[in-house]
Amino acid sequence: MSSHDKTLKLVMNLDRPAVEAQMAEVRKLAQAGNLAELATMFNGIEGMPRAQMETRIKNALTWLKGKPQYEGLQARLELVELNLPNLK
Repeated sequence: MSSHDKTLKLVMNLDRPAVEAQMAEVRKLAQAGNLAELATMFNGIEGMPRAQMETRIKNALTWLKGKPQYEGLQARLELVELNLPNLK
């Protein structure tokens, strides 16, 4: 590993605001990277039911599959996916 590699801390206690913030950050990063299709998957996520969030995350992960240049986005979404059971 190079000194430039970043790691994503595995956090298993994200609440709804933290999950929504992570998804909003993915949207922001996707917009900045000219990934409009990915960014639109996360429009209107604030207050969205858990099942809809889960669907959007799964769709995004499918979209990112096979695109190693976006592994940071994929890792962030996987972290959010692990925390979905925490949502109420």
